[in-house]
Amino acid sequence: MAEKKEQTKDKDIMRRKLSGVVVSNKMAKTIVVQVDNAAVHPKYKKRYIISKKYKVHDGKGQFQEGDKVSFVECRPLSKDKRWRVVYNNK
Repeated sequence: MAEKKEQTKDKDIMRRKLSGVVVSNKMAKTIVVQVDNAAVHPKYKKRYIISKKYKVHDGKGQFQEGDKVSFVECRPLSKDKRWRVVYNNK
């Protein structure tokens, strides 16, 4: 997970920035993005993938399944959405 500091008028805010692949775009103004992270087991030293899905706000509805996108955290937009799309990583 990469963290980035964004400048605002009032103060500096730390916002998490993630990137992943769109796995669903069936909802209005919302996409589901899957983020994969590699981890190492502490005892057996085997690498494995941890996948997590995030609901991300896509106001224009421009992203399709399979697109790579970057997104940052924001204020709560709905019950499950706390992220918004920044740009496409084509």
